[in-house]
Amino acid sequence: MSKTAYKQDMPPPGGYQSINYKRVPARTFFGGWAIIGGYIGMTAGAFYLYSLNYKAVKNRELEVHSANLALYPMLLAERDRAYLKQIRKNRDEENKLMANVEGWETGTWMGEPIYKTQPKDCFIEPNFYDYYVHSSYKDLKKRMITLNY
Repeated sequence: MSKTAYKQDMPPPGGYQSINYKRVPARTFFGGWAIIGGYIGMTAGAFYLYSLNYKAVKNRELEVHSANLALYPMLLAERDRAYLKQIRKNRDEENKLMANVEGWETGTWMGEPIYKTQPKDCFIEPNFYDYYVHSSYKDLKKRMITLNY
């Protein structure tokens, strides 16, 4: 075994520098009053811009709301009209399909009234599937998805 001389790491002559652990305060750009004044100024500016935008949005929404109120009765009437047209088409289609069946009376089941407690001339709203009975399956499916049936 040969002996090799190892050189150990030692501190530099005179020792290491002392570790600086004193508190170094952060540099201040603004004082407390400047920050409060800036906050108040920014808040006032933002409030002014908000009030300008609020007036414009309020006027726009007022016009849209007024238009909706004016059109709503017409849209309801058109919806009711389309509903009654579809019911009439269903009735006419039933008359056409059952024209060859003897004794068939539209709106009854084999000549027996479906609703015994209702007067004969009373309008009875059909259920969902009866309403779409003569429509295409595509229309029925689209409506079912829209209504989440």
